[in-house]
Amino acid sequence: MKMRIQFFASLGKTLSAAVLGTSVIFFAPALCGVATPAVAAVSVAGLPDFTELVEKTGPAVVNIRTTEKIKTPQGMPGADDEDMQEFFRRFFGVPMPRQPGPKEAPRGRKQVPPQQEEEVQRGVGSGFIISADGYVLTNAHVVDGADEVYVKLTDKREFKAKIIGVDKRTDVALVKVDGANLPRLTLGDSDKIKVGEWVIAIGSPFDLDNTVTAGIVSAKARDTGDYLPLIQTDVAVNPGNSGGPLINMRGEVIGINSQIYSRSGGYMGISFAVPIDEAMRVADQLKASGRVTRGRLGVQIGEVNRDVAESLGLPKAQGALVARVETGSPAEKAGLEAGDIILKFNGVSIDKASDLPRLVGGTKPGTRSTLTLWRKGVTRDVSLVVTELEVEKQAKKDDKKSKQEQVANALGLNVSDLTDAQKKELAPTTGVLVDAAEGAAARAGLRAGDIILRLNNTDIKDAQQFNGLVAKLDRKKMAALLVRRGDTSQFVSIRPSAS
Repeated sequence: MKMRIQFFASLGKTLSAAVLGTSVIFFAPALCGVATPAVAAVSVAGLPDFTELVEKTGPAVVNIRTTEKIKTPQGMPGADDEDMQEFFRRFFGVPMPRQPGPKEAPRGRKQVPPQQEEEVQRGVGSGFIISADGYVLTNAHVVDGADEVYVKLTDKREFKAKIIGVDKRTDVALVKVDGANLPRLTLGDSDKIKVGEWVIAIGSPFDLDNTVTAGIVSAKARDTGDYLPLIQTDVAVNPGNSGGPLINMRGEVIGINSQIYSRSGGYMGISFAVPIDEAMRVADQLKASGRVTRGRLGVQIGEVNRDVAESLGLPKAQGALVARVETGSPAEKAGLEAGDIILKFNGVSIDKASDLPRLVGGTKPGTRSTLTLWRKGVTRDVSLVVTELEVEKQAKKDDKKSKQEQVANALGLNVSDLTDAQKKELAPTTGVLVDAAEGAAARAGLRAGDIILRLNNTDIKDAQQFNGLVAKLDRKKMAALLVRRGDTSQFVSIRPSAS
């Protein structure tokens, strides 16, 4: 018996040595009948329960539907459509009723059918109520260019909303509905978020109202925009989620879901949100004046890499390199030169070049500010007065005029060539930009800002080629356009109008 116990004790030691470091450990004393000390249990955190959080916050999240008004020939829609004619013949046994024709035009003039205005759906997005009297935050790209905006609550009430203001640079918009005692969300502090904390998104992906998805904060201050360091998450965000809230476990809004990174147009595990602190700074200005004012120095800047920093004697790679100084700008008046490196703005360090436009943009025009420069191995302070960053109103006016002067092709489209920046973003594919859509194109859902990549089986290179291809289309057949909107592409079928 003594030998048997020694054998098992020895065996226990051998097994302990063999599996030590794995998830299972054998202890020899247990085999010998000796009492073993209690092993401390490992604390395992369970998954959070979001039910109460959703019940609390869901009612303040809204569905946003936008429409635009287009002019169409008066009469029954589809009166010249062969499919509609066949439908009447097959199911009613009679020809489709004739529509009243246009009045006889004076001799020598072309007959123009009377026009009527038709309201068509433009897009669907999300938003959330921030005040009981009906102010709603959403993304600029959700409502920009819409003729009408409709806000629907979870209790099925729908309001016609007024656009208070839109800021494309930050992709923030503020709209207002007439209501009282509406449910609203509590605003959090986006500066206090931590990477790894749980968050949820509520919105209308693919027009599915009040869809809830969950994940964690993947990164803070992700540098993807001119004026905003965005919050990166792995929360499932899809088309239609835009403008909805990103909510922490305390039920506070910490961001507005705005972008996704995708090669397919759908969720791929990376989404971005506008920090609520930044969004509210914009919203407050929109509420006060309907627009956002930003400061301007008048310089073009670039990054300072490690090689440049070492060559110039900088202790580390930081700051914004001045690449060009605009004539007549505050920077020129203050004596800035190409090659200067801006290290600080009003005492705040510039770690990377993108920090500077954010700091300057957030400065009220007319404010006297101080720049700390590095020039030829020496630091110096320069004082200047920040001016307002002007919106290129004249350029927009001229652009609008040129678009109005264009004549729509047989598909009802006015198109133009892409800019170099747009071509670079689309590479390796090309396409043309839709400036305006009317008639058949508008009824098919196309709108200004869409990019046409392909007509039937032909890749589109420029506007001249596209219009030439449209002119040769068979008017009796449907044409298939591969259209890109945002990060998604899909085919749209359109029947060319008669010559």
